[in-house]
Amino acid sequence: MATSNGRDVQELSERIDVLLDEVQRRAEPEITAKVEELVRAVLALHGAGLQQLLARLDEPQVRSVLEDDLVAGLLLLHDLHPDDVATRIQHALDSVRPYLGSHAGGIDYLGIDDDGVVQLRLQGSCDGCPGSTATVRLTVENAVLDAAPEAVAVAVEGMVETKPRQTLLTIEPFRPQSEGWHPVTLVTAPGQVQKLVVAELELLVANLAGTFFAYRNSCPVCSSVLQHGRLEGDLLTCPRCTAQYDVRLAGRALAPVGAPPLEAMPLLPDGVEWKVAIPGRQPA
Repeated sequence: MATSNGRDVQELSERIDVLLDEVQRRAEPEITAKVEELVRAVLALHGAGLQQLLARLDEPQVRSVLEDDLVAGLLLLHDLHPDDVATRIQHALDSVRPYLGSHAGGIDYLGIDDDGVVQLRLQGSCDGCPGSTATVRLTVENAVLDAAPEAVAVAVEGMVETKPRQTLLTIEPFRPQSEGWHPVTLVTAPGQVQKLVVAELELLVANLAGTFFAYRNSCPVCSSVLQHGRLEGDLLTCPRCTAQYDVRLAGRALAPVGAPPLEAMPLLPDGVEWKVAIPGRQPA
């Protein structure tokens, strides 16, 4: 999706949340109640206006405006989005399946329970892939909670990471990017690799027939950089020690036998650009 006035909108949303949080913490209960009533009234007025506007648009026009993240977020906020939660979650999973396919064989949506927890099931396994847990947490959770802000958590194979329930005084659809996500520009041609430096970390991005994969730019066997390695199909060969890795299959080492895999970094489309997750490192 494209984002209208991305940074300005994010900063405005954060400022609203800060101001409302200050009211909740510092004001007398009577004042807090009045502020909440004011917020409800403003939201109701805006929601009524958006509903009238949507009534004047046909289906293709509605789908067109949904390409803007700000508009889509407003429609979610006012419960006016044309897609139900299951459809939105399925679309979100479709957006991450090309990446998950190399790590876990795919993922199924099982539903959302009464407590707001989205239930997912991984297909297959990722033996020998230390990045799989980070992939699930950073990639799947981010995509699902962005698409379904009414959800409070994502459960995958028994792993649940809770997210606090939001009150009226949090403008959820405009929350900043999740921890560790950084915007990147990819210009890698099909069949080629590209070196990127993100949050002071060198990454290697490979383009396999239009699907991008990101890894730490370091050979686990000899610690050499890999951007000068040879990519043949899905096979990447280290230019120094000739260790070989399956880029599509989670960076799994094919030779020498028993070598550790490449360190995978979750990579997702973000409108016309991309974002990559660097665990433990905040966006600049």
